[in-house]
Amino acid sequence: MSSLIRVVLADDQVLVRAGFRALLDAQPDIEVVGEAADGERAVAQVCEVRPDVVLMDIRMPQLDGLAATRRITEDPALAEVKVVMLTTFELDEYVFEAIRSGASGFLVKDTEPEELLRAVRAVVAGDALLSPGVTRRLIAEFAARSKEPAPAAVLAELTEREREVMALVGIGLSNEEIARRLVVSPLTAKTHVSRTMIKLGARDRAQLVVLAYESGLVRPGWLG
Repeated sequence: MSSLIRVVLADDQVLVRAGFRALLDAQPDIEVVGEAADGERAVAQVCEVRPDVVLMDIRMPQLDGLAATRRITEDPALAEVKVVMLTTFELDEYVFEAIRSGASGFLVKDTEPEELLRAVRAVVAGDALLSPGVTRRLIAEFAARSKEPAPAAVLAELTEREREVMALVGIGLSNEEIARRLVVSPLTAKTHVSRTMIKLGARDRAQLVVLAYESGLVRPGWLG
């Protein structure tokens, strides 16, 4: 990853894109390298410029943000691109589908400027972008929408400690919280999380939450 974070903005509202661009381009470590007013153009832009982060509106013409996100996250050539969904309401019904589609997290459009900047930097660094409360709501959504958990065989390659760490990620704990829970250093906790993601082919922590529930490792209401 270069020191400069490269961002593509995808939103059908010109004023929203202009506001985000002004904020992001004013930062010494962030550069907006592309814009798109619809999902088709967003995918084309991402393929062309290979940004670090895409800020993707959920609702756009021609191809919505969910479909555009799936195209990006399913393309092996774009494996390093992180997608953050933009939504009007935190409890948007599409947030669940956004995470299932491969998004690394989501932000409400009227988020505070500092929070937007923190989120862009955090997702590139591989840190958690979803708050514990949001993570737990996502797990509740899995309970309501999923029929049966995926076979636990998906966890076969993990050590016992890695499964434990994955479960704690699944209930929304940060690396620091995991470290305190397991009485290890934050760096050790981060290493366990990273190894677990590599073994499972997860793009980020949001995908670990998905796998933690679908494998049956975490169940609704479980708080570790």
